[in-house]
Amino acid sequence: MAAPQRDVPHILLVDDEHLLHTLFERLFTRHGLRLTSCYNALQAMEVLKKEADAFDLVITDFKMPDMDGLELLAYIRQEHPDLQVIMITAHANVQHAVRAMQNGAIDYIPKPFSTEELVERVQAALARRREQQEARAKQPARTSQRRARPTIEYVGEHPTIRRLKEMLPRVAANKAPVFIQGESGTGKEILARLIHQMSDRADGPFVAINCANLPRELVESHLFGHRKGAFTGAIEDMTGAFERAEGGTLLLDEITEVDLAIQAKLLRVLQEQEIQKVGSTETRKIDVRVIATSNRNLSEAIAKGEFREDLYHRLSVFPLSVPPLRERMSDVPLLVTHFIKKYCELYGLPPKKVSDALMERFMQYHWPGNVRQLENYVQRGVLLSAEREVIEVEDVFNDFFADAEPARQNASAEKEELLGRVQTIEDMEREMILRALKETNNNQQLAAQKLGISARTIRNKLKRYREQGLIS
Repeated sequence: MAAPQRDVPHILLVDDEHLLHTLFERLFTRHGLRLTSCYNALQAMEVLKKEADAFDLVITDFKMPDMDGLELLAYIRQEHPDLQVIMITAHANVQHAVRAMQNGAIDYIPKPFSTEELVERVQAALARRREQQEARAKQPARTSQRRARPTIEYVGEHPTIRRLKEMLPRVAANKAPVFIQGESGTGKEILARLIHQMSDRADGPFVAINCANLPRELVESHLFGHRKGAFTGAIEDMTGAFERAEGGTLLLDEITEVDLAIQAKLLRVLQEQEIQKVGSTETRKIDVRVIATSNRNLSEAIAKGEFREDLYHRLSVFPLSVPPLRERMSDVPLLVTHFIKKYCELYGLPPKKVSDALMERFMQYHWPGNVRQLENYVQRGVLLSAEREVIEVEDVFNDFFADAEPARQNASAEKEELLGRVQTIEDMEREMILRALKETNNNQQLAAQKLGISARTIRNKLKRYREQGLIS
């Protein structure tokens, strides 16, 4: 049975490290996600037996006492096949990745990973689940009429954005490949979905693959599929992304992260309009429109030999460029209004607006994370302003949050600083422990209570930080 629709996505975290749960709770709350914690696989199984439909996603560690993540994954695949699973582990190797992915995990994240990477992968998994639920809900109601679907909107009235939106109907009116370039967070995937929605393929599937997140050894399998026994861990046939997108659109997000050998195979697929599964000698014709995106400088990537020029030309029948938010600051008020409405409706809150001081701060900020960063900040403001009508500066730019900084006049300096402070989970853990110790005058017992862990854990962590030279 399909899980019921929920306003707030609900995630089950299964990991034997207690501090990780505290970190995930704070991180996910900031991004409008709900978290339930289990500290071993057996506990998770009991929770799922009672309320599996309450969850949208399971994130589980690979190595745990009594029962490991693969055993939990096998249970979920058998008893709750609609529930998606992401595997995380500090014991990463190719064999683990293959076993996890081929046994039904939708993603595999080796530690250490950044908080930004984690949130992006979780949001991608949740988006995939929503698409699957929508597709299942529509299956019984097949008619000759065009199915209704959520309206996708690319918000902006800046002249560059207006010209881009005016071009989209002509781009959408055929199946020629599209190449969208732009910095991370500018809305390339939204643009791709809009092209799909406006096309005569809108009733077909829209399949999005983040090439940067695919395990290197499994990229070909994920794109083209494989036959049972094609390699160690291939315990059954797998349908690839091209087959799943038959009659619709395939988004290859961050395609420049695919290695050259796979690029050559992608070029052949685009030329011949046919695929060959891993482990098979047969080919099959496909009817798929491909949209590719990249946040890299393509000229540099081609010059360095990291991306095939012939593949770029094959993909870029329609090359589109999305400007960064700092180059269309006149759209900031429109975007703020749009996101406030979105999240007030999502969380059942009364209508809100931002204070003049906050809007001025928004207009002065350089937005290195582009529209995605602005959306996150507005979502934070909506949540922290609670029942108040006006969102204030301190609801968004609060010293408590590591990623909230004052506006910089020097764009390159801000970008370098942003890149320099991308946090791993371990960084975030260390900061929380040191902050708790500072707030409790270095009382380890009180700090442990504040964090919901044992004083022994804090002592062990501090010892390790000193050995690594991270603290004195």
